[in-house]
Amino acid sequence: MTLLVTGANGFVGKALCREAMARDMLVRAAQRDPVSVQDDVDTVSVGAIHAQTPWAEALRDVRTVLHTAARVHVMHDPASDPLSAFRETNTNGTLHLARQAAQAGVRRFVFVSSIKVNGEHTTPGRRFSAHDSPAPQDPYGISKHEAEEGLRQIARETGLEVVIVRPPLVYGPGVKANFASLLRAVRRGLPLPLGAATDNQRSLVALDNLVDLLITCIDHAAAANQTFLVSDGEDLSTADLVRRMGKALGTPARLLPVPTSLLKLGATALGKGDVAQRLLGNLQVDIAHTRDTLGWAPPIGVDEGLRRAAAPQVSR
Repeated sequence: MTLLVTGANGFVGKALCREAMARDMLVRAAQRDPVSVQDDVDTVSVGAIHAQTPWAEALRDVRTVLHTAARVHVMHDPASDPLSAFRETNTNGTLHLARQAAQAGVRRFVFVSSIKVNGEHTTPGRRFSAHDSPAPQDPYGISKHEAEEGLRQIARETGLEVVIVRPPLVYGPGVKANFASLLRAVRRGLPLPLGAATDNQRSLVALDNLVDLLITCIDHAAAANQTFLVSDGEDLSTADLVRRMGKALGTPARLLPVPTSLLKLGATALGKGDVAQRLLGNLQVDIAHTRDTLGWAPPIGVDEGLRRAAAPQVSR
């Protein structure tokens, strides 16, 4: 039986297809445009994901769906109603796919959600847990939470096995956005005012670790109808992260010890308080439930994950 990967040309989806193929799984890649992920992958174009997306061809003979496709945060989002825009893809599109999957005889639906369902930050000494009451605060997190709730209802009604995975920030080869900008700054030897950011702790997850967990969830009997948090199993302060980026790049990071209170004040004055929170605040996740339920551990550590993220992407 076939494994269907949605968002197959995306950051997570492409790596997931590659690893599943390496493990001799029969993979079908679903994506918006008819462009092959790689030559030996069965690719199907489904167009935009919403409540009317045609899934019949993609779901033929599929046993498990790994749903990585999503509308994610973009700078200067033109949507006049961001929550409706996120709901259209992340909630309505996901639930439509799940209903179609159940009708097609799919056994398991693995959904890549987000730690934002738990909330935006943790207090010192506390970690997010898979058993916490959800507290999403932005349109993206709300849309993912609503998708989770809808999936659980579909599971109760149809018997479809649903597995939900909530990652924090994912980094790896081809990473973009703020993480990529930070890597570039360290590579160029630019001085960064983050030397005093030593008291916060943040959980991240290397792309290879996330992919390994998702593949574990395909067949593991104990994964059915569970929610799992995922991370590298080691939390970092912002200053430590930047130093270890430098180590991965072979270029010592240049850190200036600017007090974090001044950084937060300046960011707030510039209307960038949310950016400062993500950079300087706490966000820790507890993966004990994932470890205990699945017997799973991250296959690579932070330093190896950063080394892979920092490696030249000539062939990609």
